[in-house]
Amino acid sequence: MSAPALSMTDLIRVRVGFSLTFEVPFPTPMLFVVEPTERPSQHIIEARRAVTPRSGVTHLYRYDDAHGNVVWRMLAQPGNLVVSHDLLVDVSGLPDPQSPELPKTPVEELPDDTLRFLLPSRYVDSDLLAAEAWERFGHIQGGWAQVQAISDHLYGSCIYGVGSNSTTTAQQAYASGKAVCRDFAHMGVAFCRALNIPARYVCGYLGDIGIPPDGVPMDFHAWFQAYLGGEWRNFDARHNHPRIGRILIATGRDAADVAFTTTFGAARLTDMKVWADQVPLDERLPDEVLGEAWE
Repeated sequence: MSAPALSMTDLIRVRVGFSLTFEVPFPTPMLFVVEPTERPSQHIIEARRAVTPRSGVTHLYRYDDAHGNVVWRMLAQPGNLVVSHDLLVDVSGLPDPQSPELPKTPVEELPDDTLRFLLPSRYVDSDLLAAEAWERFGHIQGGWAQVQAISDHLYGSCIYGVGSNSTTTAQQAYASGKAVCRDFAHMGVAFCRALNIPARYVCGYLGDIGIPPDGVPMDFHAWFQAYLGGEWRNFDARHNHPRIGRILIATGRDAADVAFTTTFGAARLTDMKVWADQVPLDERLPDEVLGEAWE
């Protein structure tokens, strides 16, 4: 079923996408979690997938994973491979909604499908942060207020910068005091789960819309969602203020569920370009395709 249409009064159009170049030494199975889908908060206007050379992959298809995310699956053949995606997406032109009055839902009243998001996972060692979570935030009344206090604390206590790697957990990043968006999301999820608030990891696009460009090369972005008031609500401890133009790609327990690419072999990423720019509402994708299209 299609997502409800967005209000035309606050609509903006964003062109997002990526181009990833790999050096593949031998036949290598690969997975990609990179495709935004229709949601109440976003409407896909146009989308083009491309793999170049098309003859460089076999077993190419898409499927839905256990979290409802779209996964691209392929067997890459030896050589250079470029995988790309180019989309136009309509989203709200208003900043992230704020609902500071939302209460905390008792665990016994939570929906069954949210309970897995209370448990520790590969990169979210919430059990190791539980004591500090309750000491620092346990006295705060209200679910939104607790989650916002977590975001405020992480934003103020952790410096944005590379200090982690692909195996760093939430507790390790928090102890280091240095974090990238992936770490901020993991830490936010961990503190929420420690306080019995369901929380999940989110990856997507977030361009510099409505703010001055920060000069950092565009990349995929990560934030987190907390389950409050019967819905998943966006929080972003990396930026810690409402932003415009979020486009959600996938959600999961942590980054292990939504890695943008997983290779079962020695394929090496040699170049990556990511874009997320506001465009006019009548914008269409150009005629040329970024590579050899596949459906």
